Amino acid sequence: MAEARAAEERDGMAREVRGGPCWVSLMVREPGAAREFYGGLFGWEFAEGPRQLGPYTRAHLDGRPVAGLGQLPAGTGLRVAWTTYFGAPDVNELAAAVRACGGTVGVGPLDSPGAGRLALAADPGGAGFGLWQPTAHAGFAVTGVPGAHSWSALLTHDTASVTPFYRTVLGFGARQDDPDHLTFTLDGRPVASALGVGRSRAREHGAGWLACFEAADVAASCARVLALGGQVVEEPAEGPRGHTATVADPEGAVFALVRTDVAGG
Repeated sequence: MAEARAAEERDGMAREVRGGPCWVSLMVREPGAAREFYGGLFGWEFAEGPRQLGPYTRAHLDGRPVAGLGQLPAGTGLRVAWTTYFGAPDVNELAAAVRACGGTVGVGPLDSPGAGRLALAADPGGAGFGLWQPTAHAGFAVTGVPGAHSWSALLTHDTASVTPFYRTVLGFGARQDDPDHLTFTLDGRPVASALGVGRSRAREHGAGWLACFEAADVAASCARVLALGGQVVEEPAEGPRGHTATVADPEGAVFALVRTDVAGG
């Protein structure tokens, strides 16, 4: 009976996170310094997590998991960056779909014991993302409150070229808001967005998924970023989701701060 109940709960997790963003994780060179920065900025506390890919902690906000923090292997030369994970009922199946649609799978699929199954992939434009099939760890316990994930946005040189990829792999629909901006939907509800940033910027910075975190006061949070040794990449301004700024932590990992405009959706 207990096994049946556990299986039902796992199936429920898979349905709940299917396709949409379900987790964000950051790989850094100095985890201690990163914990100090993000703890000071968002009020996160940290607890040890699975070590399948090396040292790893989970960030908690008011006792609820909101993000992951891992350590890059020495000498790899990999870029310090936030990764958005999307829910996958079957990681093996979606990883095969990634390859079939012109993307790449760099890591996995592999098990994270006691948590789930994962793969790290990239779309045809080079934007990296993760796939997550939950067992015990479903992903975010809370979103949309200050200090938690609010939204993920794909920065790419051409929104039209990547839309078929995400439609096939993750089941996304797409609503074109303007020539350079579209909203990804799942079962009719908005789950993420894509922004065409131009070929020159994509070549300079690379395509990628931008993790956005809710902030009660974006300007005050930017000041806090600077005080903690980070940078403000783009000053606060009104964006599609509300008042937004792009910032970077001391190791250069870029993310966004947003005060979501609830009235505007």
